[in-house]
Amino acid sequence: MSDARVVVVGGGIAGLAAAAFLSGAAGGAPRARVTLLEASGRVGGKLWGGEVGGVRVDLGAESVLARRPEAVELARAVGLGEALEPPTTAKAAIWTRGALRPLPGGQVMGVPGDLAALEASGVLSPEGLERARHEEPTEVGEDVAIGRYVADRLGREVVDRLVEPLLGGVYAGRADEISLRAAVPQLLAIARGGGSLVEGVHELASRPQTVGTPVFNGLRGGLGTLPEAVAAACARAGVDLRTDAPVDELRRTPGGWRVVTGGEVLHADAVVLAVPAPAAARLLRADAPAAAAELDTVEYAGMALVTLAFRRSDLDGLPGGSGFLVPPVDGRRIKASTFSSNKWGWLERSAPDAFLLRTSLGRHREEEALGLPDEELVARSLADLREAVGLTARPYDTFVSRFAAGLPQYPVGHPDRVARVRAAAERAGALALCGAAYDGVGIPACIGSAAAAAAAVDRLLTPATGEGSTERTMGA
Repeated sequence: MSDARVVVVGGGIAGLAAAAFLSGAAGGAPRARVTLLEASGRVGGKLWGGEVGGVRVDLGAESVLARRPEAVELARAVGLGEALEPPTTAKAAIWTRGALRPLPGGQVMGVPGDLAALEASGVLSPEGLERARHEEPTEVGEDVAIGRYVADRLGREVVDRLVEPLLGGVYAGRADEISLRAAVPQLLAIARGGGSLVEGVHELASRPQTVGTPVFNGLRGGLGTLPEAVAAACARAGVDLRTDAPVDELRRTPGGWRVVTGGEVLHADAVVLAVPAPAAARLLRADAPAAAAELDTVEYAGMALVTLAFRRSDLDGLPGGSGFLVPPVDGRRIKASTFSSNKWGWLERSAPDAFLLRTSLGRHREEEALGLPDEELVARSLADLREAVGLTARPYDTFVSRFAAGLPQYPVGHPDRVARVRAAAERAGALALCGAAYDGVGIPACIGSAAAAAAAVDRLLTPATGEGSTERTMGA
């Protein structure tokens, strides 16, 4: 093992993954001695499991994109390979124009590639469908807001009733502000090609996928078991993993970094910052002011998840499918609902007499729901569920998860901002950044950014880790 000392700041999935890659906990040779500092009382961030109504469920993120490999590979590396399980059903709907309507097939992030499927779904009005059939040529430069581009090309209704609810599920943001280059770069390539957007999406959606590979995956027992397993693997690999350990100060030293936590001073050869942009900006203000200034511009959306547990015997029929999305234009209280007991076979098997579902509320600049009492969020959820699917039963247990600054926003120009941040941070010394604020908000993207951060630390430390290296101490 290298005698390089690395401090990872942040114990969400990105920080845990970075610690795992550096320590050898995820396989491969150990590359450093690692200390991980997490400010809160638990690791995992938005990956969080707990009990509702006596049933183990996810209280945060519940699935990963399986066709991007990083999350699945990490799960296997820490012993959860046998627990990987795809959804039982992926049949989703959109609650719009007064009814639940099937999510049309052949679309990519709401951009249609099959106008026949779009017509059959009934999601668009006849006028909106006719507009989508007549594409308008649109110039695309280096980047463009996805909502504005699609509205110019296919009409406003495609954005309002398809793109918005799908993007809202990923970013809790606004389609008219989210970068096409950052959020859906494959669509930018189609846009620049000059041909039909619908035909380009159709070709993209029709490409052969890896045989037997599901689009999404979960874990038996919930996705919250992933950070628990990664943390356990890190501990076995010798990582000093500390919770309730906020970092008060980060300063450059001649041989590395000085990290102050709870009055204790740690000295490290390199640091990985795996914290939200505001926290990273605060820590970098003294030694990387240009990076801090860029990070200060990152905006976040807050959201709440309401988990509801019902007794099946109290339900007058079960809602079908995996759940539904809600376009903001329809003015509902919730923005989505997942029928968890339908979606996850492991959950149905573990609690056959219960039916669990959850709703989400809140989006960028519309976070007032976060300030409401739990009882009000439950009441708003039940009111919309009654109208959407006729649910009249009362839950026997509920839980509200709140993420005040849960999802970073990716406006036009975001990739260039990230490049500037990383260049400025690297000039400060052996420092790498990873997490949702940079290369994607999904779990595989966060793990991928952690792998890149670990590789960057390797590269940055290479000149300093051979014979003659002098500063290799960590402690008071």
